[in-house]
Amino acid sequence: MEPTSAPPDPTTAKGGEREGERGGGGGGSSSTTTTSYQHHAPATTTTPPPPPLSRYESQKRRDWNTFLQYLKNHKPPLTLGRCSGAHVIEFLKYLDQFGKTKVHATGCPYFGHPSPPAPCACPLRQAWGSLDALIGRLRAAYEENGGRPESNPFGARAVRIYLREVREGQAKARGIPYEKKKRKRPSAAASGSTSSGVNVSVADTDGGGGGGDSGSSSRVASGSGRTTNVVTSAVASTTV
Repeated sequence: MEPTSAPPDPTTAKGGEREGERGGGGGGSSSTTTTSYQHHAPATTTTPPPPPLSRYESQKRRDWNTFLQYLKNHKPPLTLGRCSGAHVIEFLKYLDQFGKTKVHATGCPYFGHPSPPAPCACPLRQAWGSLDALIGRLRAAYEENGGRPESNPFGARAVRIYLREVREGQAKARGIPYEKKKRKRPSAAASGSTSSGVNVSVADTDGGGGGGDSGSSSRVASGSGRTTNVVTSAVASTTV
């Protein structure tokens, strides 16, 4: 009888195959390729920081927040829509307790004295100039925050009257008249060119006191008329 061969061990065969694969010999070797992925972060756009606020804008924002806080603490609390000129005047009087300007009472011996030689017991108040500038900033802030110009309580007629009374009262008490600063107007000049090169200019020398814009406009207009007449006469004399 021919000897029978034992069947091959499947575990041994598989192990040989695995060893052949790890060894990398022969044509049955398999190669593994690795791919590297580079992750690129998305480009971020940096917006430049906003420019710093000017001194006027910073002060206007502080004044507006102070007024809103005053309305909140008011008894009863007030909303901005219900605020009127009378409430604005109450706010100005409330600020007097933080004033630093001595306003002499009528019975004070230094009433009307611009430089009192000694201290007195008269109260400190907000200066008229500070109140006037404050109202200007609040009036602008009201409209910038959605308020309508026709319902602006800071532009009410009662507020303007109150500021005028404060100005006149402090002028008498302190002996310092508040004169409206005259705006420097550019001299109304006109130049006329002739064949001989004559240039004539006349400045407006109207000595009228600081009127409103309409007065200034009329004076400038009259000055221009005088200048035109002088230039015309000068041209005529040169031609003759």
